[in-house]
Amino acid sequence: MKLNRKQYQDKVRGCWIGKNAGGVLGAPYECLRQINRVDFYSQDLSMGPPANDDLDLQIVWLAAVEKYGRRVNASILGEYWLSYIIPNWVEYGTAKANLRAGLVPPLSGEVANVYKNSNGCFIRSEIWACLAPGHPEIAVRYAYEDACVDHAGEGLYGEIFFAAVQSAAFVESDHRKLISIGLSYIPEECMMRKAIEAAISCYEQGTDLYEARKIIHNTAPGTFGIQGQRLKDIQTGGDNEGMELGMPGFDAPENVAFTVAGWLYGEGDFEKSIVFANSLGEDTDCTAATLGATLGILLGAEALPEKWTAPLDDRIVTMCIDLTSKGVWTPKTATELTDRVIRIMPGFLGVEYCDILAPQGMEITCLEGEELFCQKGTGFLYQLNSHCIDEEIPLDKLIGQGSYVVRNDFPAMHVYVDYQDSVFFKKGENRCLKVSVTNAFYLNEQQWVSIKVHVPEGVEMISPSCVELPLNNLSGSCAETMIEFNADMYQGARLELLIQCSLSGRHSQGIVPVVLKRM
Repeated sequence: MKLNRKQYQDKVRGCWIGKNAGGVLGAPYECLRQINRVDFYSQDLSMGPPANDDLDLQIVWLAAVEKYGRRVNASILGEYWLSYIIPNWVEYGTAKANLRAGLVPPLSGEVANVYKNSNGCFIRSEIWACLAPGHPEIAVRYAYEDACVDHAGEGLYGEIFFAAVQSAAFVESDHRKLISIGLSYIPEECMMRKAIEAAISCYEQGTDLYEARKIIHNTAPGTFGIQGQRLKDIQTGGDNEGMELGMPGFDAPENVAFTVAGWLYGEGDFEKSIVFANSLGEDTDCTAATLGATLGILLGAEALPEKWTAPLDDRIVTMCIDLTSKGVWTPKTATELTDRVIRIMPGFLGVEYCDILAPQGMEITCLEGEELFCQKGTGFLYQLNSHCIDEEIPLDKLIGQGSYVVRNDFPAMHVYVDYQDSVFFKKGENRCLKVSVTNAFYLNEQQWVSIKVHVPEGVEMISPSCVELPLNNLSGSCAETMIEFNADMYQGARLELLIQCSLSGRHSQGIVPVVLKRM
C-alpha cells in the first residue's frame, strides 16, 4: 500500500483540523454528567477559536522529535514535560512530582498516581499516528513511551488503542476493522477492551444511544462527569442518573468507549459522529476531539464539512505550553502544524518506508490488511537514514510488562530493572531488585556481562555486589540476577543506587540509577 505526498498531507491536515473542531465543540460541556443536545459550536468564535489543550502537548512532543528523531523516548519526553508543560493538575502534576523525585518512566506514571487510568494521554495519540502513517506497530511503540510518563494501566491502553487506530486509518477506511486493529494492541482482559466491546455490542443490537451510554458507563464506571458534585449527593442518587459510582480517576475506559460509540452511531459521518460523542457527556472535549481527529485522517481535510471548518479559520490556540522557555515553536494554524509534521516524518519513518526521491515524488510504503494488526510475540526492525535500529522486545510484552520495570537502552545492550512492584524500602526488611540484560539486536554477540552494584554507606549487600554472567545472542535470551540488600543502617529517606553493566571486550558501559523511597 502506497501513500503519496498529497494524500498524506491531506490526511495529516484533516487530523489537526478535526481535532480542533471536536475540541471546540466539546469544551463547554467537559466534566458534566448529562446528555448534551447541541449540534454546533456554542462559543462566541468571532475572535477566533478558544485554546485547545488536547493539541498543546503534541506540539511539545513534535519539538522533541524534531531534535531527537526516532531516538525520542519516555525519558526525553519526561524532560520536555518538566521544561515546557505548565499544568500541575491530576495525572500531569503527579507525574511531574514523581520525575522531580527521581522516579523515571514508567514509575513516574504509576507511583501514587490516582489518575493513572484517566484521559490525559489518549488525547495525545495523533502525533505518533501522523509520524508513522500506515505503521501502527511503530506508532504504538511511541505511544507507549509517551503514555507511561504520566499514566499506567487503562490510561496507557487508551493511547495505544487510538495510536493504532489512527495510524491504520491512513490506509484502511473500514471503521469496524479499524476498531478491531486497535483492540489487537491492548490486553484481552483489560477494562478498556470490555468498555469498547460494550459500545460495539450496543450498536449491533440496536440499543438506543443514550441507553448505551448507561450500559457503557456501568461496564467501566468513571467519575469524570461528577467532579463538581458533592459525594453525599452522588451516593444518595443525586444527578448520577442511576449510573454506578466508580473509583476516582478511573475514566479512560468509559471515555474511549464513548468515542467509539459516537463513531459507530454516527456511522462515519463527521458531524453526526462528533455531535453524538459530545452528547454522551463526561470528558467531552477529549472524546469529540479524538473522534474528530480520527475522522479527519479517514476523510482528509478537503472532505471535512465547511460548516465546521470555516468558523475556526484553520487557527489553533494553545494554553499549556510555557512560551517563555526556548525550545518549542508554537504553530498558529493547522496548516503550519501539518507542514512541520511532513518535514520530520521521512526521517522518523526511515528510508525503508518513505522514499523522498521516488519518481512521482515522496512515496510512503504502508502495511495493509492483516499486517496492521498486532503481531504478538514478535519484535520488528526498522531503518533510520540507512542505519538499522532495533526494537527486539515484542509489542505485547512491552505493553504488558508493567509499570515497575524500567528499560534502559545502550548501544550494545538493553538493561531492565524490575522494582518488584514497589519503589519503597523499610526498616527490618531486605529489599530485592531484578536486573536483566539483553543484547542489542544488531550488535549482539555471545559474550559476558558484568553487573556491579554501587551502594551508599549504611547499605549492606546481601547478594554479591558484582557478578559476571554469560549473555547469549539467541532471540529472547538474557542475563539475569537478583540484587538483595539491607538498608537498616542507612540514614536517608531517599536511597540512590547505581547499577553498572559492562560487556567484556567492549568499551561502552551502562550506568543505571535506581531511586527508592523510605516507607
